[in-house]
Amino acid sequence: MEAASWLPVQPRDATARELMSGFAARTAAGKRYLWTDAFAVCNYLALGDVAAAIALVDQVHHVLGRFDARTGRIGWLSGLEDRAGEAHPTAGGLRIGKPLPERGLNDGYDEQLEWDRDGQYFHYLTKWMHALDRVAAATGHRQYADWARELAEVAVRTFEHDGRLYWKMSVDLSRPLVTSMGQHDALDGYVTCRQLAASNGSPELAATTEMLRDMIPAHRLDLATADPLGIGGLLLDAQRLSVLHDTELVEALLHACLASLRAFVRITSLRGNADSRLGFRELGLALGLAALESIHPDSADTRYLLGELDAFRPLRASIEAFWLRPEHRARRSWRAHADINDVMLATCLVPEGFLLHAPGAVDSSRGAGSITG
Repeated sequence: MEAASWLPVQPRDATARELMSGFAARTAAGKRYLWTDAFAVCNYLALGDVAAAIALVDQVHHVLGRFDARTGRIGWLSGLEDRAGEAHPTAGGLRIGKPLPERGLNDGYDEQLEWDRDGQYFHYLTKWMHALDRVAAATGHRQYADWARELAEVAVRTFEHDGRLYWKMSVDLSRPLVTSMGQHDALDGYVTCRQLAASNGSPELAATTEMLRDMIPAHRLDLATADPLGIGGLLLDAQRLSVLHDTELVEALLHACLASLRAFVRITSLRGNADSRLGFRELGLALGLAALESIHPDSADTRYLLGELDAFRPLRASIEAFWLRPEHRARRSWRAHADINDVMLATCLVPEGFLLHAPGAVDSSRGAGSITG
């Protein structure tokens, strides 16, 4: 099938390709992490290596869609037999890919240790739904859209409890591991389900989408955050909703983004040394700021808010320039999270693969070469 027409031709490609080549080499043996892999799939699409994107999707499904054999359990998370599991690899969700097994039934809760334990995160699943939707758009293959829809259905059905979403579920989705609700989980779920329905005509998601919409905080400032990765997520959600012409919610998100960025620059300095900074969180903000360019001013309020947000656009270049310096990426703080850092930096350099595009934006291939060799 033909690849997307929005594949970029710009000098930033070379650095992005180098970063993705390093990532591919380090993870070739099967080391998988769902968040990083979702962005990596989109990067391969942006760089024209559709084959690498498809291969990574397949690998993620066969690693994170199945139990970790080290835990003594085998097979697909869904419990389906091999042939059915191959046809519906997301029907049981996807593991995070954390290094430690999930907390056992009789294990006490340790907040710090929980960050390193496996399970399923709702907001990681929405990232993978988005990646599958981008692959469906780039290839024209319906199966990727179907897998995204099946993942959305099982995620909402199992994470939802009494009008809220659990933060973290067990690997088999049978019990909650963290019962609190993520600040933006319902928003991410709503936007992603809207996207899937618009891209692929999935009327089955209508009830799910409305339920998630009702979970989003009514007051826009309840979405505000000083976390750079969270701000980037808000901006990316606003960009997707702009493409989907959800003007009212776009305005609410831009209000939250403006309040968030004002708070962020007051309490945070980007002038610290590399060891005091987390690259992937800052790069999440840089990616969100890249999305500003494709948010359409569909109303007077949106136009005003975009004008106010213009003042923060230079942060993108500042963050990218800092982490493009080899000496900063040689520091322990970067190398400790090399996979996610490299992939997120590459996404910032070639954001076209990750950003949502209006229907009709995919029609031709630029014939880029393979990244994985």
